[in-house]
Amino acid sequence: MRDDLEKMLAGGRDTPLLRFSLGEVYLKEERPGEAAEHLRAAVEQDPQYSAAWKLYGKALAAAGDTEAAAAAFDSGIATAEARGDNQAAKEMRVFRKRLQR
Repeated sequence: MRDDLEKMLAGGRDTPLLRFSLGEVYLKEERPGEAAEHLRAAVEQDPQYSAAWKLYGKALAAAGDTEAAAAAFDSGIATAEARGDNQAAKEMRVFRKRLQR
């Protein structure tokens, strides 16, 4: 699956959903640094993409960058709340609190 997604990206089909999907695959493969790169691109392309913010924060946390993860979760919470996506905001608050432990 990752290879197909990478081919799409190389072919010029760079979209937030494609970047999100690549980030998700890399995170599942326990490659958080690469996941974070794709997820950062997803939120840069679509700053209102709550799910991408959540996964971006998780990837950064998995990569050991807790400060950047906290900032991503904060941005994601604000985005989710503005969109009325209360479940995503709630989940990101939980992830944010876990960083402080």
